[in-house]
Amino acid sequence: QVDDQAWSQVRIQVKEQVGDQVRYQATEIIKWMKKLMNKENMKYELTTNKRGHLTQIRAIKDFANVKKGDLGGFIKSESNLSQEGDCWVSGNARVARNARVVGNAKVSDNAWVSGNAEIYNNAVVSGNAKVSDDAVVSGNARVYNNARVFGNAVINNNALIC
Repeated sequence: QVDDQAWSQVRIQVKEQVGDQVRYQATEIIKWMKKLMNKENMKYELTTNKRGHLTQIRAIKDFANVKKGDLGGFIKSESNLSQEGDCWVSGNARVARNARVVGNAKVSDNAWVSGNAEIYNNAVVSGNAKVSDDAVVSGNARVYNNARVFGNAVINNNALIC
């Protein structure tokens, strides 16, 4: 296992090389190597399927009720959906901008999570629900049907919002 200190040493050695092209190529190789090394810890990958600026995800291993090869919903980038836990985005659900889905949280159906919203623990956002701005949905809370949660709202514990 190569740690961050080793990667720092590689970067230092690359900086000593002459020319920006060598630096760029080495940086790209480092990114590629890190991605390969971390692949065993990954549960999903980005596909080539696009919906606007969002990309569909595909499971690359079995976890929770998700099977390897299952297509998920759409995210802006890997920073929107944690590779850890059993969290998942499914159906036509979308997670955009800086929104995060972590832990065992689920976003499904036609739900939309955006802005700086956070969905975590065992929370579920489903149906045509929208969670945006700086809103937080956590615990065992459920936001579903046509519910809208926005601003600085915090929905937690066993709350049901529909």
